[in-house]
Amino acid sequence: MPMATSRRDYYEVLGVRRDASADEIKKAYRQLALKYHPDRNPGDPEAERRFKEAADAYEILSDATKRARYDRYGHAGVEGAGASHFRSAEDIMSAFTEIFGDSLFGSMFSQRRRGPRPGQDLLMKLEIDLEDAARGATRSIEVTRQEICGECSGTGARRGTAPVTCDYCRGLGEVVQSRGFLQLATTCPACGGEGKRVVDPCPRCRGTGRQPQVVTLQVDIPPGVDSGMWLQLRNQGEPGDPGAPRGNLRIQIQIRPHRFFERHGNDLYCQVPIGFAQAALGAEIEVPTLSGTEKVTIPRGTQSGEVIRLRGRGMPDVNGRGRGDELVEVIIETPRRLTPRQEELLRELAEIDHAEVSPRRKSFFEKLRDYFTEEPETSDRGGS
Repeated sequence: MPMATSRRDYYEVLGVRRDASADEIKKAYRQLALKYHPDRNPGDPEAERRFKEAADAYEILSDATKRARYDRYGHAGVEGAGASHFRSAEDIMSAFTEIFGDSLFGSMFSQRRRGPRPGQDLLMKLEIDLEDAARGATRSIEVTRQEICGECSGTGARRGTAPVTCDYCRGLGEVVQSRGFLQLATTCPACGGEGKRVVDPCPRCRGTGRQPQVVTLQVDIPPGVDSGMWLQLRNQGEPGDPGAPRGNLRIQIQIRPHRFFERHGNDLYCQVPIGFAQAALGAEIEVPTLSGTEKVTIPRGTQSGEVIRLRGRGMPDVNGRGRGDELVEVIIETPRRLTPRQEELLRELAEIDHAEVSPRRKSFFEKLRDYFTEEPETSDRGGS
């Protein structure tokens, strides 16, 4: 004979004393049902078992007559009176509407689809230039999406016919399947949850009720957008069920690399090479900006790596809060090839540099000399 499975004490299941009041039993069950509901623990058979076990216990202990029989005879006294008829979480919720009817619990379990399904969103990427991101632009894009079939008006059935009720789920759109100790309703595999099936499919869409079509749309790009940002065109995605809205078209912006600029937030960074003489004597040079070239004064004695900030020459803020700056890093180039005259002048300059060392270099060389001429410290370890 098969071995009988052990069942936990119902008071132990709910975690209450045997003299617990009806309100205490109700509160304990509500907390357990919230904790172990399958919607909160998808794919967890242990949670499903605990959910059903708590429902079994509550149905017996919440009824005064059943509870008295259970207290006297145990599980044997309530055989057939438990919650074994529950097939799904919905069955349990329907049986205990006084528990699940409040807003906290109801909001968790009321998210199952009701009515026609809206269309799915479409995702795409759009590459633009940095100048377009700075000024804003309008771009035409082509999108391949599903459209309602004009031959069958979206029914999927040949013209003159109509879909029939699904005989697999009897028009319910779902079937009951066992999952551990619970039997949960799942989408009907025969009709995909529609409750109807197409027997004589439309020859144009082959029974889908949809046809792919390329459409051209206009996208307004606001000034200041950056790579990774999303734009959304409402109701331009896939079609929904009859009577339901389309999904949305979501567009992710990608900005192409620029010849001169790197973007850091709303600031633009660029490197500008200058000659040694320009850095030493000062100069006026032209640097690129988003609106064209601009003259910038290089102060005398500029060092390589110094940054000149051009206020308000960066990117506009996408939320309209001003503009960033342009940061121009000066890079002093050392010539690789010299004409005889250049070499002659540089040698003359080198002789002058050797005779008139700058305070900064003088300090460095003095520290260097002291470092190598200092005698190492000796510690007095004692001795004779």
